[in-house]
Amino acid sequence: MITPVSRPAVPLLLLLAWVLTATACSRPGKPEGPPVASMTVTVTEAVRRNVEREVVASGSVAAWQEMSLGVELTGLRIATVLVEPGTRVAAGQALLELDRRTLDVQARQAEASLAQARASLELARSQAARGETLLAQNLISGANFDELRANRSKAEAGLAAAEAERDAARLRLGFATLRAPDAGLISARNAQPGQIVSAGTELLRLIRRGRLEWRAEVAEIDLPSLKVGSAVQLRAPDGSRVAGTIRAVSPAIDPKTRAALIYADLPEPGALRAGMFAEGRLTVGRAEVSVVPRESVVFRDGFPFVFVLGEGDRVAQRRIETGAAQGDFLEVRSGLAAGDRIVVKGAGFLGDRDLVKVIAGSGT
Repeated sequence: MITPVSRPAVPLLLLLAWVLTATACSRPGKPEGPPVASMTVTVTEAVRRNVEREVVASGSVAAWQEMSLGVELTGLRIATVLVEPGTRVAAGQALLELDRRTLDVQARQAEASLAQARASLELARSQAARGETLLAQNLISGANFDELRANRSKAEAGLAAAEAERDAARLRLGFATLRAPDAGLISARNAQPGQIVSAGTELLRLIRRGRLEWRAEVAEIDLPSLKVGSAVQLRAPDGSRVAGTIRAVSPAIDPKTRAALIYADLPEPGALRAGMFAEGRLTVGRAEVSVVPRESVVFRDGFPFVFVLGEGDRVAQRRIETGAAQGDFLEVRSGLAAGDRIVVKGAGFLGDRDLVKVIAGSGT
């Protein structure tokens, strides 16, 4: 027979259970084991290589020389535009025609005036010759002969003026056709048939000889290594490479940006067009530099880092300064010391002071 527990004994049982639980929780746990490596990695060291030294710069593509073309007449109407943007033209080729009816009339008037001046001169010369004969025979006075000579001189001057007017009319008639001053590429058109023109208004633009150039800003520290004739490689929008040559280096440096402009000729621009922005690589010679695998460089917050293996197989995150890419390697300009072992595979998943496990034979 089970004897029921008395009511005052219940709190005592609860107190005993609480003491036993607290005692069990206060017992020391098992000792922690050794730290576990977060990742298995491979390591290597930076190596020295003799590479082609390059300077990377960005700039815009522009016309070597762009000519603004217009007519030298005012108040005439455009009859025909013979070219479109992108048309390649030869020197002297007709680009635009004005309505020349008024100019044709003026030219015919000038020719008629010239014919009249020639007839007047012929008459004046004949009269002066006859007067000279009459003067010798004392049939006219000296005053009358002087008047005949003056008429001859006046007719000669009239002929000269008529010839000048004829030449001016022909010149104006020639201005009715706008011709290319040099071979090149039409880059813009601001003229439409029926438009009334005025002297000095731009109607067309011509990239002289179709030549383009690349204009880029280069830091002053790189200027001493850049020379006229150095090679340039640009990347076109379609991925192709466009070769160029430095034509000129600006003698002045912008005091705000501490950079100077360089000008590179692009004999075969390919897919590049005036106004495009392009990155270029300028070859400045060969040099021995330190390089590391691209895979070992991690970019965080916009800065490049590597993980250097230290004592106890813990890694330290270290910021470096990178240079030009060399295939699967990147040039390291600063941030690494001789003999530093850096993580290659697995670097992108590591943090500072992480413990790693190095695969045997992965690097020295």
